[in-house]
Amino acid sequence: MTEVHRPPLTAGEREQLTGWLDLQRSFVRMKCQGLTEEDAHRKVLPSSPLMSIASLVAHLRWNEWSWFQLNLMGVPDTGQSPWTEGGHPDAEMFVDDIPLAQLLDEYDAECERSNETIAPLDLDVVEQGQYAAKGEAASLRYILCHMIEETARHVGHMDIIRELVDGKTGYTKLSEA
Repeated sequence: MTEVHRPPLTAGEREQLTGWLDLQRSFVRMKCQGLTEEDAHRKVLPSSPLMSIASLVAHLRWNEWSWFQLNLMGVPDTGQSPWTEGGHPDAEMFVDDIPLAQLLDEYDAECERSNETIAPLDLDVVEQGQYAAKGEAASLRYILCHMIEETARHVGHMDIIRELVDGKTGYTKLSEA
C-alpha cells in the first residue's frame, strides 16, 4: 500500500510549494502500479493519439527538465532532449518501445535533480534560459506553481486512462502529515 503525505497545514511557503509538487509527483508512480507494459502504452483516447500512461510519464519527465534545467538554470540543450529542430512538438511522447519501469526511473531521477537544483535558490530567483533573454523570465515561485498545476493535470489524465484501461480509480491511501 502506498502512503502519501500532504505538506503540514501551517508550513511556510517554500515547504507548501515543494510539498504539494512532491505529492503530485508521487501520484504518477502510484497511477502506474500494477500496469502491464501493454496497458501502460495503450492509447485509449481517439482525439489524443499519443496519450498513454507511459507517454505522460515521459512528458512529465521532460517538463521537469525543461522548466528546472533548461529554463530556470539556463542549461543548454546539447541534444539530450527528444526535441529537434523541425521535429515533432510532442516528440517526448513517442515511447512505445521504452519500458514503463525505465520511464518511471527516469522521471524519479529528474524530479530528484529538480529538487536538488532548487534547494539553494530563493523563490524570487528568475529564469536564466531562453525566456530571460526575451524579458519574459518567470520566478522559481511561478515555476513551482506551474509544475504543481502541470503535474496534477496530467495525473488526472492518468487517472482517466487507468480507469479506461483496467477500471482502477482513486488513490491507494491518502493521509495527512
